Amino acid sequence: MFGRIGAMELILILAIALVIFGPSKLPEIGKSLGKAIGEFKDHANKITKDIEVTDETKK
Repeated sequence: MFGRIGAMELILILAIALVIFGPSKLPEIGKSLGKAIGEFKDHANKITKDIEVTDETKK
């Protein structure tokens, strides 16, 4: 129920963001959000690799 965002919900969210931030700020916000997600994924992958290495050394 809450896990899926359909097309109408996505359009509504984008329309609200457009009204709140204006058209000039949206690309900047999207770029910074994309960078943040990318950095989060990189750090999560590094932590996963560290955990796997520690598990292999314990064997």
